[in-house]
Amino acid sequence: MPTPIPQRLLARQHEITADFLCEIDRHLADIVAGRATEMFEIRDFAGLLCIHPTHLSNTIKLATGHSPCYFFEERILELARQQLRDPSRSVADIATGLTYDPSNFTKFFKRFQGSTPKQYREQVWAAQRAANTEAVTI
Repeated sequence: MPTPIPQRLLARQHEITADFLCEIDRHLADIVAGRATEMFEIRDFAGLLCIHPTHLSNTIKLATGHSPCYFFEERILELARQQLRDPSRSVADIATGLTYDPSNFTKFFKRFQGSTPKQYREQVWAAQRAANTEAVTI
């Protein structure tokens, strides 16, 4: 039978995880607001939390079952999806705002979303048109 993990160690794992997620949100808010122009890497978040990057990665993985990159990429994707719903912004503008060049942004988005930013945008607009048509006919 494995030795149980002490409760205070579990509490610290969850504290590090919560702090990491807060730092992701803070950093991405700075990116969107233009207060930051370079996307952080995991080692940058570890530095903010005053822990070693390997310790951060291992702790997040133990506490959640996912790597730190999973959460960071998911939050970036969430931001990208929100911004793509705005028809006044071009895909290139959104990419640049999120510190990507348009080509790499498209590759990133397609890898995690399963469609290109343009395809995603068209799907969202088609769904909105269908919802509006439904609302009018009811």
